[in-house]
Amino acid sequence: MKKVLLTGGSGFIGRNVRESFLTGRYQLICPSHKELDLSDTDSTDAWFSRHRFDAVIHAAVKPAHRNAPDLNDIFYTNNRIFFNLVRHADRCGRILNIGSGAIYDMRHYVPMMKEEYAGTHVPADEHGYNKYVCGKYMEVCREDIVDLRIFGIFGKYEDYAIRFISNAICKTLFDLPVTLRQDRRFSYLYAPDLMPILAWFIEHEPRYRAYNITPDETASLAGLARMVVALSGKESPVNIAASGEGLPYTGDNARLRAEMGDSLRFTPMTEAVRQLYGWYASVKSELDRNCLLYDK
Repeated sequence: MKKVLLTGGSGFIGRNVRESFLTGRYQLICPSHKELDLSDTDSTDAWFSRHRFDAVIHAAVKPAHRNAPDLNDIFYTNNRIFFNLVRHADRCGRILNIGSGAIYDMRHYVPMMKEEYAGTHVPADEHGYNKYVCGKYMEVCREDIVDLRIFGIFGKYEDYAIRFISNAICKTLFDLPVTLRQDRRFSYLYAPDLMPILAWFIEHEPRYRAYNITPDETASLAGLARMVVALSGKESPVNIAASGEGLPYTGDNARLRAEMGDSLRFTPMTEAVRQLYGWYASVKSELDRNCLLYDK
């Protein structure tokens, strides 16, 4: 059984990994932040002197979303986290870096971006620039690192106060209107669909250093809002603040599809949203309605 390190195990993606079939397939080691603080070079060095792995799923990050408690030093901290890990690559096996479509620069998104589009523009925001710097390093480094660029991802444990699909579901549960600033098209990945992809990259030799981890189909926010309302069986209004459609946040998955072939499968969006709706309905008593009363 391969020994796999999961960083960021208490976060949204990390919690989904820990509850997936990967915990039975691999010996999954999930240190707490207190045990392994990747932003601290000395403690990271000491920790890795005692551990060795066959692979790493690197999901640890200082969050940069609009509901994050601290937006200071995003670029500095996340670069330290990444490079403190990479300097121990000889003890990590293959590192699967959970990357982001932000590498393509939010000011210049185009429909169905290919991996080669990275570098056409240099992101101005700290989050995107961090992904850009780390991505450029991964393109040419000697270490065995693969950048898995996720665009929109949704599922259990995400921040329902700001993440659109979960936010829409929770609003209908509390009979509130579903709201969005403007319609946009996303490459939304259902979190459970990430797990077989991670297993494939642990067990196979990829041809490239970077892959868009996106489904075959894209979805519009307005369409998703109407889907959620329909699944709820209610008549919640859908309010869109601005007309037209914003820049798409979509990625081409041809590179991933060419290597994984028929083993690359995605849950149909309606079914994924139905499953997530059922989960939120089951934990409704744990939700804070006040988080849904205004949009961030």
